[in-house]
Amino acid sequence: MYLSQARATDPNRETAANLPTASATAGGTARSKVPATVLALGLVSLVTDASAEMVTAILPMYLMYGLGIGYLQLGALDSLHTGATALFRIGGGYAADRFSHSKAVATGGYALSALTKLALPAAGSATAVGALVTADRIGKGIRTAPRDALITAAVPEADLGRAFGVHRALDTCGALLGPLIAFAVLLAVPGGYNTAFQVSFCLAAAGVVVIVAFVGRDPHPAPRPRGLGPREHLTSLRTPAIRRCTLATALLGLLTVGDMSFYIGLQHRLEIPPEALPLLPIGTAFVFMTAAVPVGVLADRIGRWPLFLCGHLSALAAYLFLWPAPFTGWPATALVLTLYGLFYAATDGVLMAHIAPLLPQTTRTTGLAVVQTAQSLARAGGALAFGALAAFGGPTTAFAVFGCACLAAVTGARLIHRPGKDT
Repeated sequence: MYLSQARATDPNRETAANLPTASATAGGTARSKVPATVLALGLVSLVTDASAEMVTAILPMYLMYGLGIGYLQLGALDSLHTGATALFRIGGGYAADRFSHSKAVATGGYALSALTKLALPAAGSATAVGALVTADRIGKGIRTAPRDALITAAVPEADLGRAFGVHRALDTCGALLGPLIAFAVLLAVPGGYNTAFQVSFCLAAAGVVVIVAFVGRDPHPAPRPRGLGPREHLTSLRTPAIRRCTLATALLGLLTVGDMSFYIGLQHRLEIPPEALPLLPIGTAFVFMTAAVPVGVLADRIGRWPLFLCGHLSALAAYLFLWPAPFTGWPATALVLTLYGLFYAATDGVLMAHIAPLLPQTTRTTGLAVVQTAQSLARAGGALAFGALAAFGGPTTAFAVFGCACLAAVTGARLIHRPGKDT
């Protein structure tokens, strides 16, 4: 991770005072240390994700056994959990670009999410919990694109894949720790949901403190685009490369199985005991965490878009394995979870590292938010389509259809967006 540093060659990048000094490796390519900004933002994401996953792990139990709601209401809250994030990404990105303050907007998003954890112990109904879940997701939507813009501004373009890999590895470490912390709290204080929410708030508040204290202001803020309204702001992003990348990303997202359906289908097809279901996301997160940095480095070397497409081939392999399920049990489960973890490692941060250099500096955060929103909404549609297929034809049919369709989508995405040829 800590290698010799490279000086940015792009005149729009940071000045020499803000960038590491250059040195060449034996292979002739320049490499750099991971900047402190990236590490600090990774630490912010680690504690924030631990806080969020604590709530995610215990909220269904709290709602069903603490408040006594049914599956229909639980499903509605789950829908809010996904939808509210997507709808507010563009707003957060636009605000960061419009006022040239990515850090301030990101901090506001983290602070909003933290405050929802503080209010959860006082929520005595499903409606109140739903409102707080929505507010938490709004906070996540607001902060995501500005945070990624800060990462982009802090590193030379050649090292973006590695930088995003480091950030996503730390982020996923938090996702691993959250359920374990929640389990430990409830083990120490049986039925102590409020105690768990309070611990979650403390972690989220720590994230806000870290971003305020250790993340510097935008290292090279873009000039404020005076008079550029939302419509003109989005119009400035309509270059062929960005349009094609967004369309290809949405196509791939539409053929992605939702996590909940994927894990339930895996549990059924590979004959895993139902009580082991909560362990499956932890397996994926572990692979994601360990693979994120090396996959990011590989993306910088061989190309980020080709690796992004290869990540979807890894998901495709997992779907097709679950179609006939040639063998079952824990060895098969480990194989599928490895493929699924590699899918996330090769797609999450790698996509942001690919799209960021294509975006105009004055509208970069908005552009990142547009791509993230397109992907998020498409994946929501894909999850709905997979659920409908599984309901009417069974999970075997659903995995077969999605596996074949995903292969077609990868081929189509490769034709739609060809980096260096889109003009």
